[in-house]
Amino acid sequence: MIKLLSHLSYIAVTSPDVEASVKFYEEQVGLTVADRVDGTVYMRCWGDYYAYSLVIVPGDEPSLHTMAWRTTSAEALDEAAKRIEAAGVQGEWLDDVHKIGRAYRFTGPFGHSMTLHWDVTRHQAGGAEASIFPDRPEKRSKVAGAPRQLDHVTVAASDVDEFVKWYVDVLGFRFMARTVLDEAPISVFSVLTTNEKSHDLGVVRDGSTRAGRINHYAFWVDTREELLIAADTLMENGIAIEYGPSIHGIGEQNFLYYREPSSLRIELNTGGYRNYVPDWEANTWRPSQGSNNMYRNGAMPMSMTESFPAADGPSATEEGVPDEIRAALLNPHAKHGQG
Repeated sequence: MIKLLSHLSYIAVTSPDVEASVKFYEEQVGLTVADRVDGTVYMRCWGDYYAYSLVIVPGDEPSLHTMAWRTTSAEALDEAAKRIEAAGVQGEWLDDVHKIGRAYRFTGPFGHSMTLHWDVTRHQAGGAEASIFPDRPEKRSKVAGAPRQLDHVTVAASDVDEFVKWYVDVLGFRFMARTVLDEAPISVFSVLTTNEKSHDLGVVRDGSTRAGRINHYAFWVDTREELLIAADTLMENGIAIEYGPSIHGIGEQNFLYYREPSSLRIELNTGGYRNYVPDWEANTWRPSQGSNNMYRNGAMPMSMTESFPAADGPSATEEGVPDEIRAALLNPHAKHGQG
């Protein structure tokens, strides 16, 4: 298979109060508004090479509107569309997506909208916002801990292994690692990538009957010190830290999680490994090995199991499952089997 996808280019989410979300991203995260079109707001990090990386769309509840990947070429875009349709999924061609032009949008087998495109509008600030460094699209943000760029998205699906198989087989994602419960052979988390990062797409087990949900999306900061400064500044401004700062076992990134006004979860991360092995075979982790917290010294809060929009079906538990496994099913990153 030729390489089809190059990287995650933008995330579009819905918010019941677009202006409250936009204000938060400007004042607390350090993003800027790039465009406003018919109630939709396009935002960018200071280091994003393209026109935008986060789109806020009006909606009745917080949710994933679409996640977008840039292909490796115009030919790869056409080939990706052919392979998606050969796999039994019918998408649609869009000719006027804002500042990316022609794109192919489809809904994957687990209900997630994905937009593929090749054309982009590159960003290069002028005047007072121009950077003195030629490779930077604009000056570094003055907001403490502001991210350089979009990093990854993690969604929720009813069958983690089948989700991985489809996106690997059809679109050529690299399967990098997974978490399987200590107590039962159940996959609860996996990571995939289109490049050398540990992941730009994650998937957690979803026990609800609502398809297409999102767990979080992440931005990248350059250093661990910036991440810690961001955590400090957020707390000083009355923004609760949901989890972290700490270091993931899978991926080895420094991380922290918090929420924006719509309740959607944001992650900041930095560090981690780069993997260039073309025939990499994914390892299986257990929660007791520190798949989410490499120090194995703290369980992830149960609030982290919440995905968006709210579930409309049963929880992730099954009748007769012991309490310890039930908790693990709801919490893919919790530590288990530890003293």
